[in-house]
Amino acid sequence: MVIKMGRMKNLLGRIKFLRSLKLRIFLLMLLVGIVPSIIIKHGILDNYETRAIDVRKSDVQNQLQILANHLITYNYLQDTSSEVINAELDQLSNLYDGRVLIIDRSFKIIKDTYGISEGKIIISEEVMKCFQGTGMSNHDRVNGYIEMTTPIIAGRAVQDVNGKTPEEVVGVMLTSVSTDSIVTTQEILNRKALIIELIMLIVIIGLAGVLSKLLLGPFERITQAINEVKAGFTDEQISVPDYLETEHIVDAFNQLLGRMKVLDDSRQEFVSNVSHELKTPITSIKVLADSLLQQPDAPVELYREFMVDITDEIDRENKIITDLLSLVKMDKKVAELNVTSVNINELMELILKRLRPIARKQDVEVVFESVRPVTAEIDEVKFTLAISNLVENAIKYNKPHGWVKVLLDADHQFFTVEISDSGIGIPEDSLEHIYERFYRVDKSHSREIGGTGLGLAITRNAILMHRGSIKAESIEGEGTTFLVKMPLMYIV
Repeated sequence: MVIKMGRMKNLLGRIKFLRSLKLRIFLLMLLVGIVPSIIIKHGILDNYETRAIDVRKSDVQNQLQILANHLITYNYLQDTSSEVINAELDQLSNLYDGRVLIIDRSFKIIKDTYGISEGKIIISEEVMKCFQGTGMSNHDRVNGYIEMTTPIIAGRAVQDVNGKTPEEVVGVMLTSVSTDSIVTTQEILNRKALIIELIMLIVIIGLAGVLSKLLLGPFERITQAINEVKAGFTDEQISVPDYLETEHIVDAFNQLLGRMKVLDDSRQEFVSNVSHELKTPITSIKVLADSLLQQPDAPVELYREFMVDITDEIDRENKIITDLLSLVKMDKKVAELNVTSVNINELMELILKRLRPIARKQDVEVVFESVRPVTAEIDEVKFTLAISNLVENAIKYNKPHGWVKVLLDADHQFFTVEISDSGIGIPEDSLEHIYERFYRVDKSHSREIGGTGLGLAITRNAILMHRGSIKAESIEGEGTTFLVKMPLMYIV
């Protein structure tokens, strides 16, 4: 048996999985080995940078605090000629590759270790806050420096009411120190980490290649066996009992193979049924037309009678083709739903309004009862087609002076439509087949009323597309009840 490509999507997906499993194992090992090392590397480098910056800030801040005390001791804010202080400032600037600005209470720069801003006025948010006693430190990663403000504090000459000498900020040191040495060390660490990563990558690639080759030998044999079945060389079941996993895959494939045999038989039966159903009206038309051609002098009444019969057969052919197209479009694997929020009560009223003229012709009473208002997310066209088929069948297969009752109800998750009738009923042994295409319980009666045997198949597919369900109960000679259960909210 040659397995058709269009009917074997699951099988082809499994074959594709087998072929890509080696790559997946390889990539998994690569991820398990490399990704953690990359994360650890970045974590260590970031932690090193944070720690180094904090240590640099602490060291510089200690130096600046000592220097601030010396500035008060040597009265540097009034006289900047102290060689000791100037030497300390130069030493600090050179040691940290930085710059120190000393600002007095009038916001005037009295000392700049770069010697370019002395005598200028500087007013900034950081300096203002520092004069209020709040120092700050900020790391500018982009430009590679740390900026800090340090208050220069002196005690006042007059004591307060408690006998203590209050402190006063008399100046500010604005300091910038370079972080180039930290960045350089970080780059060295990063290069060493990269070398280690490359070594790990080479080892993991080799290990992954060896392991994947050892592990995937049985899967390669499965792939080869499946390809032979797909190409039609064999339809026998396969067996690769090397691993528990291969046994599971083989079992699943063998079950799929058996299912495909059943589907293939069903397909052949369906094609035969379609051919028969389409050929019957054409044969009737051909017989009627040949009869007219053989009677060139036939009366007008005979022509009219034959033309009416031909028209009926054409309508029947058209209905079969229309139902077949609807069934194809209703295929839940390819169809798309146009889901909107719909008032089900109003929709049911509209459906029954359209069908009541048919019921009156059959002398059947149609009753609609709604327990509560219902609003749901559905495809209005497909839902209407499904309910219309059920109600129309209940009318057509009913008894004279019969009835059809439609009951609408809902809970917090689902709504139900119960369609019951007083019709001829369905034999118990036929209930499990009524949704099959072209299946008819009473073929002669179905032909008489124009049934194609596709209505319930279309109805079931439409309901399943909405993630709903349909059940039928019937007593032959007494009537039938169909129960349709649909979710209030459509979930993809």
